[in-house]
Amino acid sequence: MLKFNANRMPMSDRIETLRDYTNDYHKSVVSPEKFWSEIAENFDWRKKWDQVLSWDFETPKISWFENAELNLTENIFERLLPTHENKTAIIWEPNDPKKNPIHLTYGELFKATCKFANAMKSQGVNKGDRVIIYMPMVPEAAVAMLACARVGAVHSVVFAGFSSSALADRINDCQAKMILTSDGNFRGNKNIQVKAVVDEALNNTEFVEKVIVLKRTGEAVEMIPGRDLWWDEALEGQSEDHLAEVMSAEDLLFILYTSGSTGKPKGVVHTTAGYMVYTYYSFLNVFQYDADDVYWCTADIGWITGHSYIVYGPLLAGATTLMFEGVPTYPHPGRFWEIVEKYKVNQFYTAPTAIRALQVHGTEPVEKFDLSSLKVIGSVGEPINEEAWHWYHEHVGKGNCPLVDTWWQTETGGIMISPLAGITPNKPAHASLPLPGVQPVIVDSEGNELEGNNVEGNLCIKYPWPSMIRTTYGDHQRCKDTYFSTYKGMYFTGDGVKRDHDGFLRILGRVDDVINVSGHRMGTAEVENAINEHSNVIESAVVGYPHEIKGQGIYAFAICDSLDKSAEVLEDEIKQLVRKIIGPIAKPEHVQIVSGLPKTRSGKIMRRILRKVASRDLSNLGDISTLLNPEVVDDIIKGAGLD
Repeated sequence: MLKFNANRMPMSDRIETLRDYTNDYHKSVVSPEKFWSEIAENFDWRKKWDQVLSWDFETPKISWFENAELNLTENIFERLLPTHENKTAIIWEPNDPKKNPIHLTYGELFKATCKFANAMKSQGVNKGDRVIIYMPMVPEAAVAMLACARVGAVHSVVFAGFSSSALADRINDCQAKMILTSDGNFRGNKNIQVKAVVDEALNNTEFVEKVIVLKRTGEAVEMIPGRDLWWDEALEGQSEDHLAEVMSAEDLLFILYTSGSTGKPKGVVHTTAGYMVYTYYSFLNVFQYDADDVYWCTADIGWITGHSYIVYGPLLAGATTLMFEGVPTYPHPGRFWEIVEKYKVNQFYTAPTAIRALQVHGTEPVEKFDLSSLKVIGSVGEPINEEAWHWYHEHVGKGNCPLVDTWWQTETGGIMISPLAGITPNKPAHASLPLPGVQPVIVDSEGNELEGNNVEGNLCIKYPWPSMIRTTYGDHQRCKDTYFSTYKGMYFTGDGVKRDHDGFLRILGRVDDVINVSGHRMGTAEVENAINEHSNVIESAVVGYPHEIKGQGIYAFAICDSLDKSAEVLEDEIKQLVRKIIGPIAKPEHVQIVSGLPKTRSGKIMRRILRKVASRDLSNLGDISTLLNPEVVDDIIKGAGLD
């Protein structure tokens, strides 16, 4: 039996000065294996690694802490309980501010995790089984993730706003054995049906054997005997003791689905040891977390931000992490700031979309509340525009809170490029400098590295980091094609980047066929496939355009064969169809019925022109004479009301 001891407690790996950062970054590049092995010594291992790293970006094959054995949850609980048992681990703030919040200590969270781990085991879940979590932002969702990690099951959290079709696709892709869900959830002034969506999804899959349902809203739901059981029933008689499953370093921890440039969502695979080490280290350093701080990330656990910086990173660092069920504007546009005051939040991490949505309401809702507890504010999900950066910095941070503008992806597992709060100089809308262990390069379209400052190109990473994607579930070739084939020997992020005269990096957004809507990546092909399901649609093309709140909105162009419906009817039907097939976040803001799409003579849609039209910017359309059908451009411009 492993004896746990806190030989190096959280905070010992925290960078304190700019000189520390410079020294650590140098060490991490010159001797990366030595650097990460020293960080990994902070954790308890059932068996130490034989080799820190082996890698090949050609295959690709990446393995960190080879042949080591551990369980991630032992490094949250058994490692920390001697000093953290009575410390608050999770503060939960409900959707309705009149309802009671919940505070769970590390000791209470441990018992809840063990009890639910036993419940899952008793329902037939074993190491390696896939479990879908389709739940609201409640403490049980975090318990579910931790219980999966405890028993060695692979969790796949699906945002509980996705449609039944999107849910079924994910169930089928990972062949999930169990779903954890709720009867419904509260979101602002709405009660949203959740179990009904699960039931509809299960009509299109044969893999799921058990569904465990949390009572949240009290909605009447259909429970299928033998398949469905209530959360409380599953917990009845279960022990609060559970011996964690021994995992290998590269055993799967979770699958998280993300949209790509092709229609089918891809299951990004993260493994146990490297992800654990990197999320802990990046959380501690980016946010400069102190032992008694209250940290709040406003994301949903359905996204990677919720995985890494609500659950795993903060808990591995022994932090107090706040979970919020509601929305920023309910019951009033000062809700975020009310919560900051209520819990004396020290680190606040949200998305530019939320900041822009709150900016519309002016400064009065901010000024009503005492935000003096804030030490760090952060941005995640998309590049933050300068206007939002300044508003956030001046009115929320009061001009004296460092603003960490973080760049990273589902595939990277953790924050890659960001200021370290109070250490790296702040520069508006710049992600700034890479974290230790991260080696970014800027390349041109031919893959040539652009050295020096004042250069712009495509962002790649030339060396592995511990929390990086290992594969796309069930389709390793897709992983290779998507991330490792564009530029030889490098991980291609799909983002454009500029390095300024100070050597600071500014992320310019996607350079591939992916649209970033409110920080959520939507593949154009995925949306087009949904549009093409409409019986009257012959062909469609989707592009992103600047949206003052969401960052990017979705603009769809559709060729239709029906003259017996008005354009308005078709446009509305198409929007509702996309909403039904994918979910509300994918619904186009605009649908334009067109007679044709601009194509090259090889048949490729010239999206550059469509992006110009969607952005209402007809300057520099470029040479369209080589198009197969240049006359269609005038029709599209006229249809958009730009002639």
